[in-house]
Amino acid sequence: MSALPPEEIQRIITRVKLRLGETTGSPGVALRGQQGLEEAAQAELGDGLYATVPEAVAAASRAFDRFRAAGLGLRKRIIASVRSAMLEHAVTLAEMAHAETGLGRAADKVEKNRLVTTKAPGPEDLEPQTVTGDQGMTVTEYAPFGIVAAITPTTNPTSTIINNTISIVSAGNAVVFNVHPNAKQVSAENIRLLNRAIVDAGGPPDLVTGVPEPTIDTAKELMHHPDVRVLLVTGGPAVVQEALRTDKRAVTAGPGNPPVVVDQTADIEQAARDIVRGASFDNNVICTDEKTTITVRGVADRLVPAMERHGAYVLKEHELRRLERVIFTEPGPPSKPGRIDPRWLGRDAAVILHEIGVRAPDDVRLIVARVGNEHNLVWTEQMMPVMPVTEVGDVDTAIDLARRSEHHFGHTAGIHSTNVDVITRMARVMNCSIFVANGPTFSGLGYDGEGFCSFSIATPTGDGMTRPRTFSRERRITLVGSLRIV
Repeated sequence: MSALPPEEIQRIITRVKLRLGETTGSPGVALRGQQGLEEAAQAELGDGLYATVPEAVAAASRAFDRFRAAGLGLRKRIIASVRSAMLEHAVTLAEMAHAETGLGRAADKVEKNRLVTTKAPGPEDLEPQTVTGDQGMTVTEYAPFGIVAAITPTTNPTSTIINNTISIVSAGNAVVFNVHPNAKQVSAENIRLLNRAIVDAGGPPDLVTGVPEPTIDTAKELMHHPDVRVLLVTGGPAVVQEALRTDKRAVTAGPGNPPVVVDQTADIEQAARDIVRGASFDNNVICTDEKTTITVRGVADRLVPAMERHGAYVLKEHELRRLERVIFTEPGPPSKPGRIDPRWLGRDAAVILHEIGVRAPDDVRLIVARVGNEHNLVWTEQMMPVMPVTEVGDVDTAIDLARRSEHHFGHTAGIHSTNVDVITRMARVMNCSIFVANGPTFSGLGYDGEGFCSFSIATPTGDGMTRPRTFSRERRITLVGSLRIV
């Protein structure tokens, strides 16, 4: 896939320099300090970006009025154009996200961008449902709400924006983004590119809008704006609770601490490979990534060496003690979550190992630590490539520990087993939005697995993996006594 052309990359660099008060690059012109910031603010506007929340909402409202008057054919052309543009810029957006946030792996972010671009459902998700009988015909169609406000995270900035845009616009709505401040530059560029793709397809400008300087206050202002009909929040507990306090329909994606169980019937080599791949994908910043491995007694002795063969580094006991002091600011009591030092979120395994005095190859994917059931790593959503492996006596105890350490979030869980009854039992007990058997948990997102993709998984509000139907109103029309032609 191609990246941005050189002149476009230079434009981005110039804008960043303006923000820092550096020279603009224009002949004979140097802008610094407050003047530079004012010029930068002006340079950032346009292509869907507005200085204030009311302006962004008003622009999206005007775009929605034009959009809903158009036919379904325009929606399909717009989504096709968005998919094409996002594939074209998948690499550049991934590299920008990695450079700005410092989280994850750029190559994995490319895969995330391509995944949501190709596998997020489009207008085809809204095919009408028809029922006919002796009393006539009833048709159920899906209508848009209007303006959707979307709050996005720093962990998956571009993949979430792309995914949300495809789902929300496919349903006939406009969307206003308040992105995470730590990813505001790449998110702004993403919004610009989406707007250009929409206009190129004949759609109205400002169908996707946002503010270039997002804050907690702008997020609250957006969520409480009277013209916003639906909230889509992908973030931490605080912003989720703020959304649920409004009088609007809220679709919220909350935290997860996905466990994976490995029983005595599992293909150990496959389980080791899949857990390393899944837990290290984008350095574990995705909420669906495996966070804890729970094995039946005797399995860990075979699984951990296999994980080492597939790119993991296995900590010695004294190295584990050093790791605990580095990654936790507060370990917490036994069988409770600890407080993670945010400096290590999404960092490469090799970087973390270097900090604790361990020399490891740069391509090491995952840090593995054998720990007791009560260890804080088992109970904490680490969001870094560190995998605790703990052992219990039997598979029922493993499932119970998985349920408790997941904190009843009902988000994501997995198992490696060839016993169908055990797989079924764990799926029922966990009752998660995503459950994966015999594969990396990212397979539940449609990556090396079947089914559509979403990066806003609304477990707290029960919506699950969001899609165009999530942002639609069901409308029914019934014609009594007619149009039953058989």
